[in-house]
Amino acid sequence: MALIEYETSEDLAAGTAVIGPEGRPMTENDLPPPDTKRWVMRRKAEVVAGVRSGLISLEEACRRYTLSVEEFLSWQRLIDSHGMRGLRATRLQDYRGDGQFQVRPRIDAAE
Repeated sequence: MALIEYETSEDLAAGTAVIGPEGRPMTENDLPPPDTKRWVMRRKAEVVAGVRSGLISLEEACRRYTLSVEEFLSWQRLIDSHGMRGLRATRLQDYRGDGQFQVRPRIDAAE
């Protein structure tokens, strides 16, 4: 995921803006709040984009969101390997392991 720096006169008061994971300009004010409890894929991707672009340091992101470096790096690896969809909590088992996408067989209740 490439990030592009984006500055306008309006953004200068809030700091430099970058293009976020959804293709819109993002500033530090657009990062998830520190008390975030529900980590949907968009919020995870915003934190990764913020760190990659320099809006927030890795150390600050880990402290602010009570993340381990390993957890942040896993989000980053999942984005690099599978895009934002790799961050879906329901898909973690499919994306973990040897790096290959694994399809789990469907279990029908009718059997």
